[in-house]
Amino acid sequence: MFGNFTYSNPTKLYFGDESLSYLHDELKNYGPTVMLAYGGGSIKKNGIYDAVCEILHAEGKRIVELPGVMPNPTVEKLYEGARLARENNVDLILAVGGGSTIDYAKGVSCSAWCEEDPWQKYYTRFEEATCKVIPVGAILTMVGTGSEMNGGSVITNHSLGLKVGKVFGDYAFPKFAILNPKYTFTVPQYQMVAGFFDIMSHILEQYLSGSDDNTTDYLAEGLMRSLVHSSRIAVKNPQNYEARSNIMWTATWALNTLIAKGKSTDWEVHMLGQAMGAITDATHGMTLAVVSLPYYRHIINSPNAKEGAVAKFARFAANVWNVDRTGKSEKQMAEEGLKALENWMCEIGLVMHSAELGVTEENIPAIADGTFLLDSGYVTLTRDDVVKILRESM
Repeated sequence: MFGNFTYSNPTKLYFGDESLSYLHDELKNYGPTVMLAYGGGSIKKNGIYDAVCEILHAEGKRIVELPGVMPNPTVEKLYEGARLARENNVDLILAVGGGSTIDYAKGVSCSAWCEEDPWQKYYTRFEEATCKVIPVGAILTMVGTGSEMNGGSVITNHSLGLKVGKVFGDYAFPKFAILNPKYTFTVPQYQMVAGFFDIMSHILEQYLSGSDDNTTDYLAEGLMRSLVHSSRIAVKNPQNYEARSNIMWTATWALNTLIAKGKSTDWEVHMLGQAMGAITDATHGMTLAVVSLPYYRHIINSPNAKEGAVAKFARFAANVWNVDRTGKSEKQMAEEGLKALENWMCEIGLVMHSAELGVTEENIPAIADGTFLLDSGYVTLTRDDVVKILRESM
């Protein structure tokens, strides 16, 4: 490992089918007013809402409700939540839902008392919060983003055609997160498998970079193997507790900053997918799925790829997909590894073409314009490269 780093993660996790009971203990650490943020109302149908409210009332909390958090939270919704939190002098934001709801809660927590426009400060200039930050707690109902144990917050600005992720510091991490795998059982199949690829993409963004012998790469390989194994079980039996619990735990470790330590990371797939999502409002995991293979094939065929690129893809083939190296070049191994990835994606039911998400040829210039170009991966894309990859994704 060549890198120098500091590792800190302040989130306390409660995991398992009895984990909600610990909410009683956590609520004692905060003042009387709790903002309850959630999405479209599914938590009211599956009983989670009632169970959470019962505990909030038992602990004497005043509930300020903030429903309607959409899958791709908008800047307008951010402003609404910030105003509501400020006007009610909220002591804790309790996000009940998937990654979008938790991402949103972190954005609100840093925006409520911000004296500047939070979109400009956080999502344009990428500055840190200098104001009072409201604590966040999370009750996870859908896995994928790892938002329950990181500082990420993704907000969409439709007027600008942008979907932007801001990674806040430790101060914005959820103070606690409750992870009950049974809460994920009722997630629709489409959303479930989209979450599975979000997990895979998070790991790949951190794994497919660098050329040194890095301990975190071995951790990443184990996480990917676990995800592939459990996902195959879960798509056939979504209520298999063992599979769903393993996937939930893998999702958390995929993006709680651990496997990024000591190395460079990429994140260009997320830039492509987020730009696509800003235009289409398509499910995040599916946007990542349609751009990943074109992007990765661009890397292994690029004469400008950085040292170690093809070798790392070959290692991915061997160590994650058990591709036999006998008599094969690294380039052949890399190609077979991507083919194995593609086969798994098809097997679990991911969308494989961006046209199915509503992307048209006319959209491509706007998506390309909204794609941030990074230089931390194996290749640095040009706008022409982005256009080519987007066309290949269709």
